[in-house]
Amino acid sequence: MSDQQPHERDFYAWANEQAGLLRAGRLSEADIDHIAEEIESIGKTEKRELVSRLTVLLLHMLKWQFQPSRRGASWRASISNARDDIDDHLDDNPSLKSLLGASVAAGYRRARRQAAAETDLPETVFPVSCPWSYDQMIDPDFWPEAA
Repeated sequence: MSDQQPHERDFYAWANEQAGLLRAGRLSEADIDHIAEEIESIGKTEKRELVSRLTVLLLHMLKWQFQPSRRGASWRASISNARDDIDDHLDDNPSLKSLLGASVAAGYRRARRQAAAETDLPETVFPVSCPWSYDQMIDPDFWPEAA
């Protein structure tokens, strides 16, 4: 016999059961503590998704700036798509806007490291902190100048 809780054994079945209990107003039967944990986990996932999308945008912007000879339509499309993805994600989760400063810093730290790995340039070539404001990053008419 397993020591696992029902939500650990079959999350899908547990989630559907809990949703049914909540919809039926049978709160005393619902697994409130684990439901709350799962909701918090979803919130953390949305924050991580924002950082991930910012990382993609910032990585491509760094490559755009520091490898101007390699610029092309695919890089332009990647930057434009990342901008759209961030806009859409923030439209779906407007409270994440209050975390933009920390999210940009986290995304830039990752993008800087990844840019160094992908370009074979030393990490020290890239600015230590993000050189663009959020408004510049998301502006469809903004394209970083060559370094």
